[in-house]
Amino acid sequence: MAEFTIDEIRGMMDKSTNVRNMSVIAHVDHGKSTLTDSLVSRAGIISAAKAGDARFMDTRADEQERGITIKSTAISMYFEAPEEAVADIKQKNEGNGFLINLIDSP
Repeated sequence: MAEFTIDEIRGMMDKSTNVRNMSVIAHVDHGKSTLTDSLVSRAGIISAAKAGDARFMDTRADEQERGITIKSTAISMYFEAPEEAVADIKQKNEGNGFLINLIDSP
């Protein structure tokens, strides 16, 4: 079950200092989808047991059949960092909640 609500995501959109945009880019068969699954799992969207095998961001039937990413897919996730980790962030931020916009690329 996801560990965030639509309202939390919407609220984070107004705190631009707490928005992080990430794209996973690497050569073919170097674990982009596996890494993405792990991040999505950490957000509570899929179970940790399925991370790496789920290919959650591969939404097209041909991607699932062939086991490769053909089209980029994006997802927004809410993440709360521990207070001690927030102290290490050098950029301006408001609190410990972050909106992470993640793109899994082919």
